[in-house]
Amino acid sequence: MAIKTPLKMGNPLLYQISKPLTVDQFNSKKLAALITDLQDTMAHYQGAGIAAPQIGVLKRVIVFGFEQNPRYPKAEPVPKTILINPQFEILSQDTEDMWEGCLSVPGLRGVVKRFNQIRYWGFNTDGQKIERCATGFHAKVIQHECDHLDGILFPQRLTDLGQFGFESELTDVLSL
Repeated sequence: MAIKTPLKMGNPLLYQISKPLTVDQFNSKKLAALITDLQDTMAHYQGAGIAAPQIGVLKRVIVFGFEQNPRYPKAEPVPKTILINPQFEILSQDTEDMWEGCLSVPGLRGVVKRFNQIRYWGFNTDGQKIERCATGFHAKVIQHECDHLDGILFPQRLTDLGQFGFESELTDVLSL
């Protein structure tokens, strides 16, 4: 369909809670168009994932995954996935600090603590359940994208503003 310009931090839509899709919204032309817009936008901006609110649609839909990502060159591949009405549970209290970026916070990175092991589930466009366990970067992508559905941007999760700044200024410390 189209590459959308991601909404940027400060836009009020990014701080709202998204609504779940109902059964009658699955397998629809409107959903197919939304998914295409999300995929095209994520690919264009080299994102690891994207959530519907980032393009102004307050629905619980995320798209994520890549084989290689130039924004995260050291990250392991994440399976390309469309996930509707996603949820996750924490499998371990182990956490890891990681530099995160966001298409809605362009040019900035910050260190965020995320859980290392989760189980997530949701539905594909046909309404079939998807359920997986994820670790490492994969788990962090899910948590980041689900935050978007709850109106949370990664800077709201920062605990040390000394580890937040512009990518162009952080080149010596970024361990992506």
